[in-house]
Amino acid sequence: MPKILLVEDNEMNRDMLSRRLMKKGFDVVMAFDGQQGVNMALSETPDIILLDMSLPVMDGWDAAGVLKGQDATKAIPIIALTAHAMAGDKEKALEAGCNDYDTKPVDFKRLLSKIHEFVGA
Repeated sequence: MPKILLVEDNEMNRDMLSRRLMKKGFDVVMAFDGQQGVNMALSETPDIILLDMSLPVMDGWDAAGVLKGQDATKAIPIIALTAHAMAGDKEKALEAGCNDYDTKPVDFKRLLSKIHEFVGA
């Protein structure tokens, strides 16, 4: 069962996404800010990270850079989740180290498809 690290500070989004992912058979661990997300990626070794980009303590842009800069976490795929749907935001997320990008509100079917592409589950 693939493990997903969900890094999301919004309780409603976190609750909705985690429950839907668990129903699909994923093991879901959660972090509430970017620094906690980096720490949990190191301790939990998830198969994939869903990373909100607007986070307290350390934002998702910086967290992605830290994760991709460490040997222990650089191979973990990261999907950026953001309400920023402006031109250039996808490119900015990819430049920060994310492997893919999805907008909020989350289209669960589309996000699930992207997760399956990376973890093969």
